[in-house]
Amino acid sequence: MTRSSTSSSDALWRRFFGVLLGVGGGVALFVYLFVVLVDPFGSLPVSLPFHRWPVDGNARYAFPFLARSPQFDSAIIGTSTSRLFRPALLDPMLDARFVNLAMNSATPWEQTRLLAAFLGRHPAPHVVMIGLDTPWCVNPDGFRKVSDEFPFPEWLYSGSRWARYLHMADLYGIVRAAQAFAEWTGLKPRVYGLDGYTRFVPDESRYDPVRVAQLMAAAHPWEPPGDIGNDPARWPMPGPDLLRQDLARLPPQTRKLLLFTPVSFRFDAPPGSRSDEWFAECKRRIAAAAASFDNTIVIDFDFVSPITSDPSHYWDAWHVRVGIADRVVADIGAAMHGAMSADYRVLEQDGFQQSGDESGHEDTRRVEADKPQDPRSHP
Repeated sequence: MTRSSTSSSDALWRRFFGVLLGVGGGVALFVYLFVVLVDPFGSLPVSLPFHRWPVDGNARYAFPFLARSPQFDSAIIGTSTSRLFRPALLDPMLDARFVNLAMNSATPWEQTRLLAAFLGRHPAPHVVMIGLDTPWCVNPDGFRKVSDEFPFPEWLYSGSRWARYLHMADLYGIVRAAQAFAEWTGLKPRVYGLDGYTRFVPDESRYDPVRVAQLMAAAHPWEPPGDIGNDPARWPMPGPDLLRQDLARLPPQTRKLLLFTPVSFRFDAPPGSRSDEWFAECKRRIAAAAASFDNTIVIDFDFVSPITSDPSHYWDAWHVRVGIADRVVADIGAAMHGAMSADYRVLEQDGFQQSGDESGHEDTRRVEADKPQDPRSHP
């Protein structure tokens, strides 16, 4: 092969690789511009002026956008046990505009971060409702900062909005941008409502009591590990301390509704057991924390009751059916107007309508229903 033919061949290869790099770079630039213009998480300073809805997927990405929306003045914070509480029912009852920010498997730290995002745009909210379940009561061995199952995008919760452009080119952002675009154009149905609510449990036509019984049979109370000693005041519970810090961030005029959600009787610990004492102590501490703040009420649905003792009220040991969730919302309204019910008990209230019955402040060491063997299995 002559020198001229070798030189010609090298030039062809250089041209080929140049074209390849140019096309690849052009495609990458197009994809990146598509993602940032669609802005699937509603987080960027400049993007297309579409009317955005929260995209389905990991709510830790979707909900900061809703938390900062000016159309709301109240928020629901919690795990999946609070996701079925409908803002449409709560709004007229509390004269509020609620957004449901409850997230699957949300740790207390993640819930606190989302509450902080909400307070950043709503420094004086009308009502804040926090759904409480096992993660708020477990000891440090089970008190995780973030979920094992879902990544937490801290960059969506803090820092410069302009810096968020640096996080928009990963695969998750590309997939969610395509999903958001499909929802805008009608190619894909929306999952979340504009108030964060979605009916994530199956349709009632698919209810299967046999399957529910199988799921229920696998649930049993969470047990404190090791030798925790006999002095409940010394038991390590970071959850109530974190909750006290959250309450301290809320102004006195904000109505603070703390709700122990009604998980199934399958999580009930035997009376007098160490697990029973543990969760009773956790509830005592949370009620004591609530007593330090104005306009605060603690309503407990997490004990043996007409709701929790009936397996037909549940899809599994954690999640009630939609009608039961609506019943809980109605009970909340009744409790705040002083009504009594076998469905719930009021552990603490300050600034709300009093019931006039001291049974609302009974000893919380009664059978306090809780939870799974491993809190990391929480849905």
